[in-house]
Amino acid sequence: MRIGILGLGRIGTFHAETLAALDAVGSLVVADPFADAAKAAAERFGAEVADSPEAVLAAGVDGVVIAAATDAHPALILAAVEAGVPVFCEKPVARTMAEGLEVLQGVAGRGVPVQIGFNRRFDAGFTAARDAVLSGELGRLHTVRAVTLDPAPPPAAYIAASGGIFRDCAVHDFDVIRWVTGREVSEVYAVGGNRGADFIREAGDADTTGAVLTLDDGTVAVVSNSRHNARGYDVRLELHGFADSVAVGLEDRLPLRSVEPGATFPAGVPHDFFMDRFTAAYRAELTAFTEVVAGVRPSPCTIQDALEAGWIAEACTLSLREHRPVPLAEVRRG
Repeated sequence: MRIGILGLGRIGTFHAETLAALDAVGSLVVADPFADAAKAAAERFGAEVADSPEAVLAAGVDGVVIAAATDAHPALILAAVEAGVPVFCEKPVARTMAEGLEVLQGVAGRGVPVQIGFNRRFDAGFTAARDAVLSGELGRLHTVRAVTLDPAPPPAAYIAASGGIFRDCAVHDFDVIRWVTGREVSEVYAVGGNRGADFIREAGDADTTGAVLTLDDGTVAVVSNSRHNARGYDVRLELHGFADSVAVGLEDRLPLRSVEPGATFPAGVPHDFFMDRFTAAYRAELTAFTEVVAGVRPSPCTIQDALEAGWIAEACTLSLREHRPVPLAEVRRG
């Protein structure tokens, strides 16, 4: 099949490399506001260059991958759907929840699938954890713990436009908690602080946060996030039930050092980057998109899914600001 790529920054180039290696993909058509980025991708992956998103959509593509800046996501999603082209778009759907709702309404009833990029749904560990929940082998859950710790903060310009740590980082934990447990979040309570980079504080954001999520069946989920984890990129999930407990991320590349006498685990080189940790998941995610394009499966992560994680981030942001529990019903609209 013929796939278009809009945006060739770090993640767009990574997606181009992944797609070019898939058997289902025969050719790529790429576009980026910076002509040199598009030219470099064309030379590296044998892609065709188009001079605009409109030209990509008019080039006979079977599907399009949107890896452009967040502000461009709504218009690009809607343009692709209007053209009848299946869409894969990196999260978030839009910069604000109000814009996200407009996109949801704009694609409703059009019959064109849209997949949003939450790659943890395609990681082998998270998939196995979900299977353990669905099979009943854990019994009823009572506690969930999720961790995402970055080795260092992103650039100041990214922080200023990210919408905050809950919206750009913790949102992955929120999505995977919903997906793995099959439950919705009913209430949140969030805390946070700044112990590191001044530019994060100056942007009105926190660099380290914790959130307690109460799920709709009473399960308690604790989410921990930080921009500062010198040992590496740490992503984990624990699920504790009345019959058994399982964990995602307890493997030899876990960036955590045991101080127990004689302990040798973990023994590998710690993960230091999200692309390193989730390389296989990204490949599985884009393979799934080719199956969506081929019409053999529905979108595995819809706009509605992405907005549900977004509402949790909205509630946590409000909770941190006002130092109080926030029911999801208070922030949810539409």
